[in-house]
Amino acid sequence: MRRPLLLLILLTTAGRLAFGWAIGLGVDESYMVSAGRVLSLGYFDHPPAAWWLSWASTHLFGSEAPVVARLPFILLFALTTWMMARIGEILAGPSAGFWAAATLNLSPVFGITGGGWVLPDGPLDCALTGAALCLIRALPARGLSAAGWWSGAGICAGLATFSKYSAVLTIAGAFLFLLLDPMHRRWLRRWEPYLAVVLALLVFSPVIVWNASHEWASFAFQGTRAGGLRFRPWLTLTTLGGEALFVLPWFWVPMMVLGVKAFQEGWREKLLACLAAPPIIGFALIAAWSSQRVMYHWASPGYLMLFPLLGRFVAEAWDLRVVRTVIAATAAVWVVSMATVGTHIRIDWLHTIMPAKDPTAEGLDWISLRDDLTARGLLAGGTIVGVPNWRDAGKIAHALGPDVTVICLNADSRQFGFASPARRWDGSDVLVLVADRADTVIPALGGKFDRLEPLPPSNVTLRGRTLKVVTVARGTGFRPGGL
Repeated sequence: MRRPLLLLILLTTAGRLAFGWAIGLGVDESYMVSAGRVLSLGYFDHPPAAWWLSWASTHLFGSEAPVVARLPFILLFALTTWMMARIGEILAGPSAGFWAAATLNLSPVFGITGGGWVLPDGPLDCALTGAALCLIRALPARGLSAAGWWSGAGICAGLATFSKYSAVLTIAGAFLFLLLDPMHRRWLRRWEPYLAVVLALLVFSPVIVWNASHEWASFAFQGTRAGGLRFRPWLTLTTLGGEALFVLPWFWVPMMVLGVKAFQEGWREKLLACLAAPPIIGFALIAAWSSQRVMYHWASPGYLMLFPLLGRFVAEAWDLRVVRTVIAATAAVWVVSMATVGTHIRIDWLHTIMPAKDPTAEGLDWISLRDDLTARGLLAGGTIVGVPNWRDAGKIAHALGPDVTVICLNADSRQFGFASPARRWDGSDVLVLVADRADTVIPALGGKFDRLEPLPPSNVTLRGRTLKVVTVARGTGFRPGGL
């Protein structure tokens, strides 16, 4: 299975590179690239891993082109694929390893978003897979080998928390396993697991330093995600249903069954089930009381740990026609969908059958906006651009490039509030760009300026078709009070 696995990695990596070139950065991606231009030990939304990766790639290649910003994430997922195959092979042989890796790549939440977009999930998945592989190696090991594998698990766990805070749930699953499994409970009396904890904390320490010097802003923001006093148990089922769609229902159902059965199997299966359970159960329960919506991809680290079990199931059932048909059909849909979206973003061939709310602008870099404003002389050196929300600020800042300063004219400015705080330009002239709801946003912003003069609007276009009208105004005497 070495050759098929290598072919799988090469083909899927090539597909992601092509897709990453064909489509523009999404809203969250644009935000991370543009707000992350200022390198920092910590960031408001998430720990630094994804921010640092995109910063390093764009500076190394001297470009913020989508495929350049996405390159580290695409390469990391190739590594994730290989490690997933290794776990499956240890569990049940080379065939199980191959199918664990293949089904991982076919699952949209992993193979598309986590596997190739500028998001914290890519480095998170890679680090957690590495931690799981090291644990599987560490638990039966002895002597220096045990210390080495436990150290690797600790470093990978630290990198996981350095990617996304929710990694602590999966890490908690490892300690749950040590408590539940009598054969391996002895590790709690040994020093190697505690060395792993120390190494994980050392890797994570820059995040603590940054938060301590910024009033614990990131910890507080993420902590509110689980806050709330309402009890809506039906949202637990809704969340699980949404997660099933993100993973793919025909993968999700057997994965859940296999995950429950794994608690009664060997220690490796039980370990994977323990790693999977906290994120899946935790976010499903949080959805019942949280005042904020639980996003379906938050629990994806839990499902990540179940792919070796799914790989074993596919390998054992491969002779069944239905299994071969499902895998082949899923692969075909995956390829056709990526080709359809990618070619549409390039040549705009689907617009005649698009729904009323055309999503094309979200997958397109707004370069036409930059070209129009430049031609009108509105982006002269030193121009400050103000945008009323962080989502549009990310798209606009990425389109205008790193030489134009973009500030967020909103109290909820996320990382823009640290990278480009609005108060720094008190009294300045600001070019205001409003992408949506200008009829209410422009009057609301009027109080932030001595004068707000409307200018002709600018358009986001694709091959001559207007996708979005951006309202333009020149503000003089900026007063950032309250921002």
